Amino acid sequence: MGRNRSTVVRNNLPEESKAPPHPDVNNDFLATYAKIILDSLLKLTGRQLIAGDLSPAETARQLFHAPFVVLAHNTEVDPVLTYANQTAMQLFAMNWEQVVITPSRYTAETPERDHRQQLLETVNRQGFIENYSGVRVSRDGRRFRISDATVWNLTDKNGIYCGQAASFDRWISL
Repeated sequence: MGRNRSTVVRNNLPEESKAPPHPDVNNDFLATYAKIILDSLLKLTGRQLIAGDLSPAETARQLFHAPFVVLAHNTEVDPVLTYANQTAMQLFAMNWEQVVITPSRYTAETPERDHRQQLLETVNRQGFIENYSGVRVSRDGRRFRISDATVWNLTDKNGIYCGQAASFDRWISL
C-alpha cells in the first residue's frame, strides 16, 4: 500500500493513541470513522450501505449493528484492523479488543495472503473492487468463503488516504 506513515488515521484518533474505543452509545458508535467508511464508498461506487436521512450517530449505530460484514484497516506497512461491526466480529470470532490489535492479513490463511495482498494493491490503484471472492479464516480457525465483497480505499474529509474497508453479506462455511 506504500503510503507515508504520517497519513495514518486510526478511527480519526492521533497515531499515539491506544486502541480506539469500542463503538457504543457513549461515543456515538465512532460516528466520525463510520462517516469516513460510508462516504468513501459512496464517493467511489455511488453505493450506500446505510440509507436514509439519519443523524451521524444513528447512521454509525446502524452500521455497527448491520446484518452484513464491514471491516476496515489502517495504512501501516502491515495494516491493522481499525473497525469491525458486530457481524464481522461474530464471523471472525473476535471481540473489539482483539479486532483493533489484529493485522488484517490474519483474516486470510497463509496460502491466501498473496492473493489478498494483490487484491489490496489493485484496490489501492483503482479505488475499489467489487464482486471479490476468497477464503477467509476466523480467529478460532473456522474457514469460510466470502463472495460478492466490495473493497475500497478510505479517505477522510480532506481527501487524505487513511486505509481500506471491505463489506460483504455472503459467506459459506468450508
